[in-house]
Amino acid sequence: MSKRITASAANLPTVKVSARGAARLQDGHVWVYRSDVVSAEGVSPGSLITVTDHRGQALGMALYSSASQIAIRLISREPVADLPALLRKRIAAAIGYREPLIRDTDAYRVIFSEADFLPGLIVDRYNDVLSVQILTQAMDTAQVRETIISDLAARLQPASIFERVDPRIRELEQLPPRDSSRLHGERATAIFTMNGVQFHYDALRGQKTGAFLDQRENYAAAALYAGGEALDVFCYQGGFALHLAPGCSSITGVDSSRPALEMADQNAALNHRDIAWIEANAFDLLRDYAGSGRRYDTIVVDPPAFAKSKRDLDTALRGYKELNLRALKMLRPGGLLVTCCCSYHVSPADFVQMLAEASRDAHRGLRIVELRGQAKDHPVLLNVPETSYLKCVIAHVSN
Repeated sequence: MSKRITASAANLPTVKVSARGAARLQDGHVWVYRSDVVSAEGVSPGSLITVTDHRGQALGMALYSSASQIAIRLISREPVADLPALLRKRIAAAIGYREPLIRDTDAYRVIFSEADFLPGLIVDRYNDVLSVQILTQAMDTAQVRETIISDLAARLQPASIFERVDPRIRELEQLPPRDSSRLHGERATAIFTMNGVQFHYDALRGQKTGAFLDQRENYAAAALYAGGEALDVFCYQGGFALHLAPGCSSITGVDSSRPALEMADQNAALNHRDIAWIEANAFDLLRDYAGSGRRYDTIVVDPPAFAKSKRDLDTALRGYKELNLRALKMLRPGGLLVTCCCSYHVSPADFVQMLAEASRDAHRGLRIVELRGQAKDHPVLLNVPETSYLKCVIAHVSN
């Protein structure tokens, strides 16, 4: 630390952590779990706190949650005299970080929580509409909320800002129920562009903040290699399908969500693409198609996260293997497999090993064309491995 922090000088409540918790912070991570909190008497939910080790040595300033298993999220290793001023500085830095990185899109992640040193805050941009997620007690306090929204409005001048609420997260943080709602402006819809492909956006519909912006660069990469008859499984609102369509003779998108497919169909019309959409369970459809001898030249497998925690890992890997095994059996020689995993608890090594086992069991030779991750506007913070979660493998079936 460039400045020595003392609890008395900071005039903040103090939370003492165990030797293990202190070592975690000293090693560069920004979280301390509740099991490593030694004392937090009288600390209010969502407070800015000073974190100390068992000897009383200050380790930094953090945001405190009285409910989450992640009790402490470090926000600065130096004194914080004015939290709203620090938040405004961090928002400006996040916007500035992306300016040289964003290409061929008006939709991207503006703020990515810990990776932008704003733990518990997600902000996505869809053309001139912003979508905000507030995930912690500290970010939900009235002063912090007002600072965030007013600063975003001033810096980015969006037509609207909407808050997307995850009820489960608010329940875990013991926050009062809140509906997704408008925070600034009026218009809830927009048309945004990724890699020359247009999409409809509705701030109050769809999953998470509305679209999967972390796949934007993977969409473009997959389109470089795709061809022939293509199948996009777990297609959601058509991200991969619409990007692959120009290079493919035909394409079919599969999803179990009718609202997602309805939006996908609107997106196809917007781009003047003829894509067949099928409402079906992906596991059942792949099993039936593989058994009936259906063959494709390109298959995309982009399922939701199967591993929400470490204890789900084995079950998740079995699910990923089944999907990829079926897909490999359906690919023609020379075909292309694009397979993704957004489960943080499945490591890149785990995912590639699963794919190797699936290719062996399918008796298909598989060559890696590209190993990819999340788009650059979803940065990975060194020493915080949880910020790296998306895996995308583009592979060529050789026989």
